[in-house]
Amino acid sequence: MKRATAISWEELRVGVVILIAVAAGVFAMFELGQAANLFTSRYALVAYVKNAKGLAKGAAVTIDGQVAGSIQSIEFLPVSNDTTRNLKITVTIDRRLQPQIRGDSRATLASLGLLGDKVFNISSGTAKYSVLQPGDVVPMATSLDYDQVIQQAGVAVSAMVQLTQDLKSISGTILKGEGTMGQLVTNRSLYDALTGTLQQTNTLLARLQDRHGTLGHLIDDPTLYENLTSAIASIDSLATALSSHNSTLGRLLRDDTLYTHMVSVAVGADSLVKSVESGNGTASKLLRDQQLYDQLLKAVTDLNAVLADVKKDPGRYTKGLVKVF
Repeated sequence: MKRATAISWEELRVGVVILIAVAAGVFAMFELGQAANLFTSRYALVAYVKNAKGLAKGAAVTIDGQVAGSIQSIEFLPVSNDTTRNLKITVTIDRRLQPQIRGDSRATLASLGLLGDKVFNISSGTAKYSVLQPGDVVPMATSLDYDQVIQQAGVAVSAMVQLTQDLKSISGTILKGEGTMGQLVTNRSLYDALTGTLQQTNTLLARLQDRHGTLGHLIDDPTLYENLTSAIASIDSLATALSSHNSTLGRLLRDDTLYTHMVSVAVGADSLVKSVESGNGTASKLLRDQQLYDQLLKAVTDLNAVLADVKKDPGRYTKGLVKVF
């Protein structure tokens, strides 16, 4: 007859600890699986990208920033002229979230923080678009290139360093007293000259503000303003009177009678000049006949000689004209 095997307390305690450890491990695996969606039904979607810098197989796929799946594969496509479709990315999404991804959803390559790991993020769609089915393509939206941002930031930092050096050089030049700014900062005589100029300016302004001076009267005395106002009013009245219909100037401005008469006189004078130039009268001959001009000139000359002789000896011409009976 075999003897019954007795289990000691130490052996029982070890067994209990092992069972508790196994249970804790199973529970942890279950929770991790739930967190990573390892035990949920999934479906696949496809996206085409130019490059997948920083993205690796197994990386997280998010919907509006919340984990919803993972990267299943990243494959190179055959070389073509379309450089925007160099890689094919296949993602697997929790099927329970399928209604979130629709025709207007867009995918981007985002980062967890500024320098964190890359994730494949999909934006939720709207109800007016249909739900994407397994194997459908998710359109890509423009993603922020952090490398380019860092490169631009580096350029900005370099420019800032250069600016700081330039400012340091300028400030050093000023402190040495070089240039106009340096003289203003370090030269006492220039400061004294500016102070004297300001004092003279203040004195001049005080004199200009003196009520007994000419400018003071112009500033404070309203007499000049009133006189100017009166003169302007008089000029306005004169302009009104001159432009009146009953005034001479007003008629000259509005009535065309004088203009018509002047035109008529001008036409008559033009006709007279034409008739003189083209006619055979005395006036025309005076203008053109040299012989008539010479005869008239000789007659006038002889007449002047006779008048002069009469003035010298009037008795010669009046002798015998007076008789005494």
